[in-house]
Amino acid sequence: MIYDIRHVTTFDYGASVKFARCNLRLKPIDWPGQHLDSYALSVHPAGRTSAARAEAGLANVTRLVVDSPVRHLTIESRSRMTVDRLVPVPDASDPMLAEIAAMARASTDLSAASPANYIYPSPLIPLDQAIADYCAVDLDPSRGALEAGIALARRIQQEFEFDADATLVDTPPHEAFLQRKGVCQDFAQIMITGLRAAGLPAAYASGYIRTIPPEGQPRLVGADATHAWVLLWCGPVRGWVGVDPTNGIWMASDHIVMAVGRDYAEIAPVDGVVLGSGAQNMDVSVDVAPLDETEPPIPG
Repeated sequence: MIYDIRHVTTFDYGASVKFARCNLRLKPIDWPGQHLDSYALSVHPAGRTSAARAEAGLANVTRLVVDSPVRHLTIESRSRMTVDRLVPVPDASDPMLAEIAAMARASTDLSAASPANYIYPSPLIPLDQAIADYCAVDLDPSRGALEAGIALARRIQQEFEFDADATLVDTPPHEAFLQRKGVCQDFAQIMITGLRAAGLPAAYASGYIRTIPPEGQPRLVGADATHAWVLLWCGPVRGWVGVDPTNGIWMASDHIVMAVGRDYAEIAPVDGVVLGSGAQNMDVSVDVAPLDETEPPIPG
């Protein structure tokens, strides 16, 4: 699949902002099963951009500095991605969860994608006994890694209600768990909490899902916005396998990885510091459209 992605973030400020310094993580990373063909970023009416090093997680970071007064700011990124990712199929030869946990603890990999980086709690995804007990039902140590991962994702999808008004971006996993309501970020954080409690490497994936579903298939929950799901490390052969607890499905050709980290704080699409007074309103729109391969790439 070839996708054209348009991600627009608009800020409206109650008073003039004299200075802003932001990190933008809007350029999708290259990840197994996908390739970034072209990318373009624009900021209007003012702003200077430069490449920055990712301090944590797996992300392409752009530094944005606005040093002239603005009341409105629009950040638009456009990407063209090729995605060639098959739906995983659990197999009897898959390592058991107990083996996965042992291999992760013994890993000497020092890269950002090392499973050892994703075993422990993180600032936004702490240990929680209630969530650990809930997830443990599907995480028998003798169970195959892929079989267990998709079973837990599907149970969360079935037993939790998608409700955009139930939580905020900073709602802790425990609160969403008690309500049994939330959005993709909440469901991903709950699943990651349970996996890490079992000693399993689990990462937070931020990205997109296709806006227009194939003919005859239902529209996926989470389209028209950045989406979040879970990556579970399933051993050196399988590597990182994506599961989407919001939709109860595997990460496959409908999913595009933008960034990977321990939690949302490491890979938020936009964060930073703004110097000004008055209220701020942010609006985000996303469109992910499949394209014909003959169309020209995005200039950039």
